[in-house]
Amino acid sequence: MPTSPALALLILLLIVAAVIFGVGFWPRLRLARIRRQPFPAAWQQTLLERLPFVAQFAPDELNELHYLMKLFIADKTFYGCAGQTIDDRIRVTIAAQACLLVLKQNRIPYPDLKSILVYPSTFVATRDVADELGLISTDHIALLGESWTQGKVILAWDNVEEGVMNLHDGHNVVLHEFAHQLDHESGSSNGAPLLHTKGAYKSWAHVLSDEFAELQDEVMHGRQSLLDHYGATNPAEFFAVATETFFERPHAMAVHHQELYAVLREYYRLDPCEWQTVDTRN
Repeated sequence: MPTSPALALLILLLIVAAVIFGVGFWPRLRLARIRRQPFPAAWQQTLLERLPFVAQFAPDELNELHYLMKLFIADKTFYGCAGQTIDDRIRVTIAAQACLLVLKQNRIPYPDLKSILVYPSTFVATRDVADELGLISTDHIALLGESWTQGKVILAWDNVEEGVMNLHDGHNVVLHEFAHQLDHESGSSNGAPLLHTKGAYKSWAHVLSDEFAELQDEVMHGRQSLLDHYGATNPAEFFAVATETFFERPHAMAVHHQELYAVLREYYRLDPCEWQTVDTRN
């Protein structure tokens, strides 16, 4: 039976209204609903166990961290691999550290990230590697974490736990891999995430390129460094390693790498020196 022009128009209007609601109103309603949801007491206990320094946050900062964590856990799917069981302690431990990086950035946390794969321990990744003649061979690499541009982060749970047991050693696989996620958002994993202003890129490029070259020189000559030598691999790894150091050894970085600390503080809009104890190591 043919559809009348009036009925066809009504259907069209309903479709348009549904699209407008879905695109314009529903996302905001959903975010408001998640913000209003209470932060579970068990989550708060885990948060304080894993990141005790958040007890020093101002109420508005803690509320924002709670909101970002709720949103993160609602939007990302956690998968246990190789027999790893996923529970709220795992979700909260990972979400808390990931959301710390975007606490002051007034944004949805990691919108392109869909999946977090958690292995109980070191996992093995298979890579095709080309030699100097261009011949391809398969290599197997043991990893503690990995960040993919295809909306996926992979973590070894025992190393995640090791990272939160010592928040002052400059090594944290969650901070490292989620710094890579921020780097991916620029469209190229090159150690330059999306900055807040166009003018910030000049200072960022100058400071990070100089610091990267300095770290490479220290590695070449076998000298110790505050920054993990793995950061000398490439600019993307340098940014991830610098992020670990910024959050875990901020006082030492502020003294020995003042310009690097300043640009990271401007980017993250946080000053970890305000909540981390003074690091007496060199």
